[in-house]
Amino acid sequence: MVKEREDVLTLQKQTGASFLVGHSFGGLVALEVARNNQALTKIAVYEPGVSIDGSIPMDWMPGYEKKLAGKNDVDAFVEFIIGAGPLRARKTPPWLMKLLLPLFLSSHQRQQMLGLLQENLREHQEVARLDNSYENYREIAADVLLMYGGKSDLKWVPLAMERLAAVLPRSETKAFPKLDHFGIDKKAPREVAKAVSAYFLK
Repeated sequence: MVKEREDVLTLQKQTGASFLVGHSFGGLVALEVARNNQALTKIAVYEPGVSIDGSIPMDWMPGYEKKLAGKNDVDAFVEFIIGAGPLRARKTPPWLMKLLLPLFLSSHQRQQMLGLLQENLREHQEVARLDNSYENYREIAADVLLMYGGKSDLKWVPLAMERLAAVLPRSETKAFPKLDHFGIDKKAPREVAKAVSAYFLK
């Protein structure tokens, strides 16, 4: 997280940007960057990876690490999907999930995801480390748009939205009833971008 913050802050200084958008782990990074940062005036986060009382599952990590160490990348990916994914994924047997992967992800997407498995682990280790630190976001002076998808099916999202709305000094919450966790980048990026632009420009 320290390196992520440094990268964003460096880019902010180079561009003079005062707006920031983040999704999932990127949303968590955005919130961390915004703490005690007067240069940011508005930020928008879509289902930021804020864990509260262990609300974001981490029990998949030991098996995931073991499979990574054994070079069983596909099995590690399946371990993550079943362990941390939406409820419908968590009920799927591993053997069936492996068969279903080509239906959900193209060959290019699968290779891209498999190439990021180690980084995925490091991100979730940071999410776990920052569990229950959401009170720190009282330090955010920027206006914050909290966004979530009505079909995300991730149990931790409603709790994160509720707690963040309670601690952030100035925030608004916007739901996208037809979108899931990937609505901002895969399902309806233009719809989300339109809402973010309207928030930033008002």
